[in-house]
Amino acid sequence: MSTHEIIDSYYGSVNRGDWDTWLTLFTDDVVIDEQLAGHVEGIGVLRGAVDGLKRGYSRFQNVPRHIVVEGDEACVVSRISAANATGVPIEANVANYFRLRDGKIAYMANFHDSLPFLPFTTQKLG
Repeated sequence: MSTHEIIDSYYGSVNRGDWDTWLTLFTDDVVIDEQLAGHVEGIGVLRGAVDGLKRGYSRFQNVPRHIVVEGDEACVVSRISAANATGVPIEANVANYFRLRDGKIAYMANFHDSLPFLPFTTQKLG
């Protein structure tokens, strides 16, 4: 797949809640700098985080507004429209940077205001 196709697949799988497909888009040694989770290294850690996403959000949409691709790099400006496990809404503008290697995402960073995500980060999950 081309860089643009991988980015399209990333957002498509997120918006379908297809986390298994989403995980296949990353290298085993992926590095992610995530605004809420911090610095993440390795597909195993990312795989473990998926359970938290499934439990912590009752809905999650991340809709790209602008996509810029150059070679093995991409930057996406998007809008997250989600809700925590009990349905409290979350709305945020986000920017994601991707660097690919051998047809997979090897590095990703996201940037957004953390305040809109308080309903997610402060909820008590049993």
